[in-house]
Amino acid sequence: MLRPSKHSHPDRTVINVSLLLLARLKARRVDEYDTLRKYAKKAVIGGDVLFQPALNFLFLMGLIDYRPKTDAVEYVGPNEAV
Repeated sequence: MLRPSKHSHPDRTVINVSLLLLARLKARRVDEYDTLRKYAKKAVIGGDVLFQPALNFLFLMGLIDYRPKTDAVEYVGPNEAV
């Protein structure tokens, strides 16, 4: 859910999980897919459900890239995904 309502908890949104994943990827630059999923599940209640939409959001924003050979997600930052 990207649009908040009065019933949505601020910590259990796609935007929040995206922020957590982005902060972790900025610090590490590259992280394995499964490790990121476990981190999201541990950091937020329902993080396992919000993990894939959060990755999709970051990919659409051009901030991350998926490396299928290593099954890893890499932070590419703004303007580097072009």
